[in-house]
Amino acid sequence: MTQGAAVERVVAEYLSHLAVERGLAENTLASYRRDLRRYTAYLTDRGVTDPAVISEEDVLGFAAALRAGDEDHPALGTASVARTVVAIRGFHKFCLREQIVQNDVTAAVRPPRPASRLPKALPLEDVEALLNAAGEAGTALALRDRALLEVLYGTGARISEAVGLDVDDVDLEQSSVLLTGKGSKQRIVPLGSFARDATEAYLSKARPHLTTTSGSGPAMFLNARGGRLSRQSAWTVLTRAARRAGLTADVSPHTLRHSFATHLLDGGADVRVVQELLGHASVTTTQIYTLVTIDKLRETYAASHPRALR
Repeated sequence: MTQGAAVERVVAEYLSHLAVERGLAENTLASYRRDLRRYTAYLTDRGVTDPAVISEEDVLGFAAALRAGDEDHPALGTASVARTVVAIRGFHKFCLREQIVQNDVTAAVRPPRPASRLPKALPLEDVEALLNAAGEAGTALALRDRALLEVLYGTGARISEAVGLDVDDVDLEQSSVLLTGKGSKQRIVPLGSFARDATEAYLSKARPHLTTTSGSGPAMFLNARGGRLSRQSAWTVLTRAARRAGLTADVSPHTLRHSFATHLLDGGADVRVVQELLGHASVTTTQIYTLVTIDKLRETYAASHPRALR
């Protein structure tokens, strides 16, 4: 094998390693193959055909070229560049492990991090319109829908936590609910008066009508057939209520969770308290919500302080 084909040969060996020894799925292999083929072409165009002479500058230059694009390739977004950098790092680690090179030139190269996407939070008036629209029909299902959405917004529960509730998890006397989150980790969250009242109305007036003759088990939220409400059905409840309320923004169960956290912080809640209520393992995850609040503070400051603007 000539020196000019060395990079291509090692790339082929690496892909074979991924397929045979690592057992990667075909789609993943195709992605690696496509990324490394483009990397090889970039190196070849610059006269680099031996893995041993590839430098960190070559790797960084390729990443920059991906972001810039050219006449044959559109510019790639941060996530796509990060995926390609991961493939290249894997290739160079393979070269080092196989003693093809003496140093891993990608050791200090990190995939670009995507910009933090701020959670979408609904204004309070939109939340109220949504909740009112859910229960406006007054039927058993409408009472269930109102209780479900009140619990989602009133506790910040994940959709899986809400539909996973059993009747015994809700303590109306103590105005609290026991949520079971990721990794079966449980937390007790206060149940606000609106959520408590909606839940009490559902349990006393609606759930008995949804319960089947043979019993529906312990599930809190039941479907029309008496079984536990599914995540997909709960999502439908929300989107239907949003449509009735005339909300044009995309609304998901996570939107209510985001709104719960943002409205708490806007009201002065400590970020660590919000962390506990949301069931986040790390406060870092919760702190993204503070960015939303900071934006609001900036707007208020700009509009209110006499020396904020020139």
